Amino acid sequence: MAPNDDPQWFANGQAYDRYMGRWSRPVGVLFVEWLALPDRLRWIDIGCGTGALCATLIERASPGSVIGIEPSAGFLGVARSMVVDDRVDFRSGDAQDLPLEDDSADVAVSGLVLNFVPDKVRAVREMRRTVRLGGTVAAYVWDYAGGMQLIRHFWDGVSALFPLAAAKDQAELFPICEPQALAALFREAGLQDVETSTMDTPTLFADFDDFWSPFLGGQGPAGAFCASLSDTDRERLRGHLQASLPTRPDGSIHLTARALAVR
Repeated sequence: MAPNDDPQWFANGQAYDRYMGRWSRPVGVLFVEWLALPDRLRWIDIGCGTGALCATLIERASPGSVIGIEPSAGFLGVARSMVVDDRVDFRSGDAQDLPLEDDSADVAVSGLVLNFVPDKVRAVREMRRTVRLGGTVAAYVWDYAGGMQLIRHFWDGVSALFPLAAAKDQAELFPICEPQALAALFREAGLQDVETSTMDTPTLFADFDDFWSPFLGGQGPAGAFCASLSDTDRERLRGHLQASLPTRPDGSIHLTARALAVR
């Protein structure tokens, strides 16, 4: 992931993988299918996290090479253990100042990262700088305001119980997570032929604990807020969510995760 005001949001790669990685993988497949690019290209994955998108590129895009850039040492450790392939090179680096030469790639992508980068225009310009003329720059983020239902239900519960915490809602924190805003960002960074898309994937939870326990890992804004609560308030939130989620007779919870993509 990219740097932010609270680096502990993305410090524990294994906890993040339980919390969000399992849902980012199927969305990454949809993203790569949408790009539909030729084989043997040179790819850069900015903010590669635990390596989910890099793994998808190896499996689905037949790349010539993939460089994964990530500032979190904890995430890099997980990525290197999960994606073992001679074509993949994981490096420490900042999305706003990529440690790469000009025109050194055919494609630069970023999955679920841009909203966390302080200077988003600079980051996209860095992606453009490292890609050859005629290459592709693309990214996707979660639709926190609606279609990413896992997060939406969480913050709706927070707002109901703790109205003063409404400003921490990821829909409020990250207004860039909207199709028109993403397209405007890419155009401001000097990119051409910009288009957007939405991508939905089901998120099936076996029971309420499967939904709730990943928040306790403290990763991302929602997890960090959950960890900041007192035991009493955390239990209040747990009870509210358990009562309000659309639970089926067998205890399972069927939601949808929507990503917004731009290229």
